[in-house]
Amino acid sequence: MPRYDFRCRACGSTFELSRPMAHSADPAVCPQGHDDTVKLLSTVAMTGGSGSPAPRPAGGGGGGCCGGGCCG
Repeated sequence: MPRYDFRCRACGSTFELSRPMAHSADPAVCPQGHDDTVKLLSTVAMTGGSGSPAPRPAGGGGGGCCGGGCCG
């Protein structure tokens, strides 16, 4: 289940909630009971284990954003 970060405007606390994606836009109440909260933009870092760049496709084409040439 995805986790979402929130910040309380009343007390300034930052907290995290796990909830289904279907409820990602639902309001959240902070641990101190305040309901004036905002959902924060979360960043996710995905790294490979080898430390080397991903191989390029054969033929010299860059492949675009999804590897299939859909962005060109």
